[in-house]
Amino acid sequence: TGHGLQGRPSTGAWVVYGLGSPSRDLPGFVVLDGGLTPPGGLDNFSSGFLSARYQASILKPGGEPIANIARREPSAVMQQRKLSLIETLDRQGLTHDGAAAQVEAALANYELAARMQLAVPELVDLRGESATIRSLYGLDAEFPPTRTYAMQCLLARRLVERGVRFVELTCPKVAGDRWDQHSDLKRGHENNARAVDQPIAALLQDLKARGLLDETLVVWAGEFGRTPFAQGRNGRDHNPFGFTIWLAGGGVRGGTVYGATDEYGYKAVEGRTTIHDLHATMLHLLGLDHERLTYRFSGRDIRLTDVAGEVIRAVLA
Repeated sequence: TGHGLQGRPSTGAWVVYGLGSPSRDLPGFVVLDGGLTPPGGLDNFSSGFLSARYQASILKPGGEPIANIARREPSAVMQQRKLSLIETLDRQGLTHDGAAAQVEAALANYELAARMQLAVPELVDLRGESATIRSLYGLDAEFPPTRTYAMQCLLARRLVERGVRFVELTCPKVAGDRWDQHSDLKRGHENNARAVDQPIAALLQDLKARGLLDETLVVWAGEFGRTPFAQGRNGRDHNPFGFTIWLAGGGVRGGTVYGATDEYGYKAVEGRTTIHDLHATMLHLLGLDHERLTYRFSGRDIRLTDVAGEVIRAVLA
């Protein structure tokens, strides 16, 4: 969200609000859950004060990908009758208490959910993917977290192909927390890298081979790095003063390094940027002016970048 307090719209919600979504049968904003929701819970993917139609839908890594994706009614006809009744009651309610935007968003979500019952099973059915692609991503890897992330990355590509505007992946759970090694950092980071390196490389390679990379912005980011000094049993503490984010595809200048830390790797001393600069740059690459992407709420025009943010032009192609 770019803010420390909960309740603001997430980046994905802002992007779908600004650009809409080409997909009719899938949400514009999808989160592929690696098995461990980040601190803050579902607020990480919230639409905040934007319309509920911009809220993320979360696909789980195993079992039923989305709750109630298989209808509980004995027939499609009965399900449609229930949906029609809900719509009738909601529209009657509009005549009494207004709140048209909220009701229209709810109706749109009901209709989308019905279409998703057909679209999601097709999305997660990988039988049409070749053995070469499955192996490229690591679906046959020995390390279970690699297989989990391979599935996420392959589904991400399939979502992009189907017109989903914003896809967010959370890292797979690897023996405790992900990347948060307050002890035994070497072993922990090696296992985390083992889980994600192959699937990430495969996703970039596959997007490029299909002609999708140039129009797809890929961002790999966390909210902080690790300190250069030790903590506990060979671990590292949180370090928000200097860390790395990388971008690929979508108008990014490849092979570019922007910014640098001090000699200890502790804090940024060259090309210092903020989260608002990152968001401004992402929106620019997606064709949106971060200063003009606003939503009227609580008496003022609010932006993803608040009242700050500069496009990092050195990383643009």
